[in-house]
Amino acid sequence: MTPEEEKEFIRRRKNRNVVIGLILAGFVILFYAITIVRMGD
Repeated sequence: MTPEEEKEFIRRRKNRNVVIGLILAGFVILFYAITIVRMGD
């Protein structure tokens, strides 16, 4: 693997990790909102 390929691989992995983190944070916020709404009933 050339240094350029390695840098591209690391960049793609970092971007994928950021997307996964945002999706997880979205689920946490969604479940929190659902819990608050259900407790209000």
